[in-house]
Amino acid sequence: MDPTLTRSPDAAELLEMERISRRQGSGLKVDQLIGTWRLQHTWPRGSERPAGLASGLLRGLGARLVIEAPGPGQELAELAIHNSVQLGGLVLTFSGQARLEGKRPLLLFRFERLCLALGPWRPLDRLLPQPLPFTQQRAGVLPFFALIGGGRARGWLAARGRGGGLALWTLDGADDTGLEGA
Repeated sequence: MDPTLTRSPDAAELLEMERISRRQGSGLKVDQLIGTWRLQHTWPRGSERPAGLASGLLRGLGARLVIEAPGPGQELAELAIHNSVQLGGLVLTFSGQARLEGKRPLLLFRFERLCLALGPWRPLDRLLPQPLPFTQQRAGVLPFFALIGGGRARGWLAARGRGGGLALWTLDGADDTGLEGA
């Protein structure tokens, strides 16, 4: 694989990619998002400098974003999403649904379950209240990631969140989803 494709971009490159994606879209498709993504860096809104302490803390906690393909009988646009951190054997996970929408596109999501696990023991595993079925919720009320670039083939994913922060994840080397053509 060409090493220039897998090198993670810096802040200036990401901001340029974001400028382009706002006009033309990022071109990212569902199959390019499937995988386990490890958080590498975050940037606060309006900054070209990474949030060093926050990024380091989240990396230390093994912050990861898992995007899974839909199950049998579901449309390709319906995704499962999990966001988790881990401290030793203790894992905190938010799980829910996601979908791509728009030209840029936006990865809209909502978390429907909160789970705190220590190995097989789950002292906390509860559904989060939801006002409407996911498919009936408007984009304007859901959290989102505005996708900027990357994907499975490049080994990194960049997006800006609803709150304005920028995030860069890298594909987990242990990811074994093995999607062809991604």
